[in-house]
Order: sequence, then C-alpha cells, then structure tokens
Amino acid sequence: MKFIYSTAGDWVALLDERTGWLYDTLGESIAWLDGREVYTREGVFAGFLSNDGRILRERIRKQRPLRPMPSAPPKIRPPASAPLAPLFAELPWNQVDVFEEEPEVFKHVSDLRPDWEG
Repeated sequence: MKFIYSTAGDWVALLDERTGWLYDTLGESIAWLDGREVYTREGVFAGFLSNDGRILRERIRKQRPLRPMPSAPPKIRPPASAPLAPLFAELPWNQVDVFEEEPEVFKHVSDLRPDWEG
C-alpha cells in the first residue's frame, strides 16, 4: 500500500499498487487508476497520480466521457496511522491538488445527500 497525501501534508488515501484501487482512510474504495489517470467510483475523471504521490488535475479541465467501473474491490483495513508526509514542491499555476480543492469528488453519492430526519 502506498500512502497518498494532500499538498498540506494530510494523509488522505491509500493506493493498492497491485490492483490500482484508491481507498479512503477508513478503508472504503473511492477511485481506481487507469495508468496514471484517476477515476471515481462513478467513472468521472478526477485527476492524475503525480510522481510524488499526490492526486492532481489541470486547473482548466477538458470534459471526458464516463468510464465504467471495474468490479468493486473488498473493503480493506487501513493502518491506524501514517508516516509523516514528504515535503512537496509547489504546484505550477495550471495544476491543483484534488484533495484540497475538491475533496467531495471522492464522496459516494449517498454521503453527499443529507440524512432524512423525521
């Protein structure tokens, strides 16, 4: 497993390099890799895996078609803690860190809906 951090140094995900699946810190699958491109469970292009292990995207994105999700992997048991994040280089003006700018892109649809009370 490879630890994925935000530019600020927060542990945000785990990458199973054998399967190409990305998991949140609770062990739920949130995305998969196709080469270096990252797609959400809904098949939406989210960004790319940078050489330093961050999930980045171009500030101005081109529209991409939805991708069908491969068969979902089982939930994993993430470690209780993560090593300290490396020091990251500053991003060029045309790239943004997805976990800092748009963390909701990795939420499940059910997580985005308010709970029905009442």
